[in-house]
Amino acid sequence: MNEVSNTQLKSPFGKVLIACLEEQGVEYIFGIPGVHTVELYRYLGNSTIRHITPRHEQAAGFMADGYARVSGKPGVCFLITGPGLTNALTPMAQARADSIPMVVISTVNPESRGRNDFGRLHELPDQTGLLRKLAVYHHRMDDPERLTEVMNEAFNRHRSNRPGPVHIEIPLDVISTCVRKVSPEAETIIESSSRLEIDGIVEACQKANRISILAGGGATGSGGLIANLSERLDAPLITTINARGIGKGSELSVPVSPSLESTRNLLEESDLVIALGTEFGPTDFNIYKSLPEISFEFLIRVDIDETQLTKGPKADIAVCSDVEGFLMRLLKLLPTTNRNSGGRERAKQTIEEVKSFLSREELNYINIIHAIQKELPDSILVGDSNQISYAGNLYCHIHRNTGWFNAATGYGALGYSVPAAIGASLADSSAPLVCLVGDGGFQFTLAEMGTAADEKVPVNFVVFNNHGYGEIKNYMINQGIEPIGVDPSPPDFEHIARAYRIPFARVRKPNQLINILRQPVQDNLPRLIEYVEEA
Repeated sequence: MNEVSNTQLKSPFGKVLIACLEEQGVEYIFGIPGVHTVELYRYLGNSTIRHITPRHEQAAGFMADGYARVSGKPGVCFLITGPGLTNALTPMAQARADSIPMVVISTVNPESRGRNDFGRLHELPDQTGLLRKLAVYHHRMDDPERLTEVMNEAFNRHRSNRPGPVHIEIPLDVISTCVRKVSPEAETIIESSSRLEIDGIVEACQKANRISILAGGGATGSGGLIANLSERLDAPLITTINARGIGKGSELSVPVSPSLESTRNLLEESDLVIALGTEFGPTDFNIYKSLPEISFEFLIRVDIDETQLTKGPKADIAVCSDVEGFLMRLLKLLPTTNRNSGGRERAKQTIEEVKSFLSREELNYINIIHAIQKELPDSILVGDSNQISYAGNLYCHIHRNTGWFNAATGYGALGYSVPAAIGASLADSSAPLVCLVGDGGFQFTLAEMGTAADEKVPVNFVVFNNHGYGEIKNYMINQGIEPIGVDPSPPDFEHIARAYRIPFARVRKPNQLINILRQPVQDNLPRLIEYVEEA
């Protein structure tokens, strides 16, 4: 009787998995069904979760990435064993480099006496080993009864540790089993900074005369608190690429790359720098490899990852905490009156020096970005590894948190922007969304225009057409190398738009682009805009 009773308490594995995802607040799953994953789809149609079908699994991962950056919640993918999963390795690597929460659920062939070389469909020599190296958390579901526990761990990890791609793989001999659904455990909250640390930081703030704040991608969820701290301390607020939009509109905002000498000088001339959620990676702090190692008079560093605090510049005070929890405690103890120590003048001077350093071409791209922001102040700009993204990463004012991100940092994948923009639009369909992509990178994921049309995402896809890989071509010329392999012919973009039954426009000047963007998109359809760049 007990055995029969226990059986009655069990439900199909796929049904329990979908229920777990619903409990975690998952809105979308990105993936392409295959024979190895159909059991995961059996109960998806009756759930609250919407499935998004890309044209390629790489795009599924990039869509999950874009969705996560705007929503603040993990993007979720369903992928088949073998090729489906390996197709998504690039977006998983990009997510790891940029600390973006992603949950990838795949199947895997069952092991037979420890061997994986039977020539089975979608077989890899060691799929588990491959993903264990890349994912920040990996679990092979050999014990199906642990399903609820493992799913809780997968999602809670993003809340209590540095985010990144999580991978759960389900052996094919497990996916059709029945399991018990258990209640989720309470979320684990990491301990914030100690009172001793906070008191030391308050004292350091009171003693310092020239404070600067440095905000990285790990601080994007705390923009209001950071802006408050900046005003309270009269501290210029420098934002790295993934933190652009924090401090929007403030005279203390310095949306300039720390790779530029003027920004580096601002930091090194400060007698106190408070660094929040930044790994001090070279793509943010020394992209040209021309500057010496950065040094600080006094550095306070806050990061959710204890290991990260041991890398990069040595902190005088290192705090292992989420940025929000740290700031809430610090702001309670700091004087409520704003100080006046010339912070606004230092911020303004840094920006003016940067403008004089940038090339005419870079300033032209930056002016386009600022014109878009002026016309569409709540817009989200998603870029690729292309010239306008590189220019904006050096300097650009962004009007909202998570309003600027691209793949021209960290892992640096091409083909990112189109699917990431689709994911971002799904996360916030009310925000005007502009995808900034080059004609070369656009061809990596051109087929995802079909996904954009199917899902009716109102994205403006702006293709800067210079007939090739212009950034790499210029680099080769500057290095005295004959440009080879950098002139792939672009398609006729008007015919591409017609093939996907979406609106099209061709422009040659910034004011023409702004005039098009000023017009609302029709019927929630994406719009393809070709910006022809003159040679």
